Amino acid sequence: MSLRKALFIVILILLLDQVLKIYIKTTYALGGGFEIFSWFDINFVENPGMAWGVEIPGQYGKLILSIFRLFAIAGIGYWLYDTIRKNAPAILTFALAFIFAGAFGNIIDSVFYGVIFEDSTNQVAQIFPEQGYGKWFHGRVVDMFHFSFFPPVFNIADAAISLGVGILIVFNRKAFPKKVKEENKEEISTKEL
Repeated sequence: MSLRKALFIVILILLLDQVLKIYIKTTYALGGGFEIFSWFDINFVENPGMAWGVEIPGQYGKLILSIFRLFAIAGIGYWLYDTIRKNAPAILTFALAFIFAGAFGNIIDSVFYGVIFEDSTNQVAQIFPEQGYGKWFHGRVVDMFHFSFFPPVFNIADAAISLGVGILIVFNRKAFPKKVKEENKEEISTKEL
């Protein structure tokens, strides 16, 4: 897969993610939303920590998490670039583009949203207020998708990360063909002994 195609995927996911998050944040107060189907609804929540709302305790917990996410995104970004440069299988590049875009979408919330939005508790937040609800690197991630059979509320970025990881698991042999070939050679060598 070319760099241009990978960038298209990343930009498309980022745009969809951020446009929807900004729409939800500037249209609903926390807990607001609407039903789409009896088993699926839009429910605006904010996640102050990691997956499923787990937080790192202490005064600097959120800052540490945000800085860790920045390093992780740099590593994933380099891995994506390196797979393109080495002309790795398209399925690997595709999966990494989804993971990178999702991680980048959530880091935007963590780094900027505390400064560029008002608090959403009992009110619809305004964008670019005089005073935001938090500081740089202390923003909360906007989540909105809720299925009745799956308790966690998530967003497009979370779905992109999960899809990318799922692709790597399901298509492991196609994504990492050299590793599989080496394992097969070792199996054959062991059987010959």
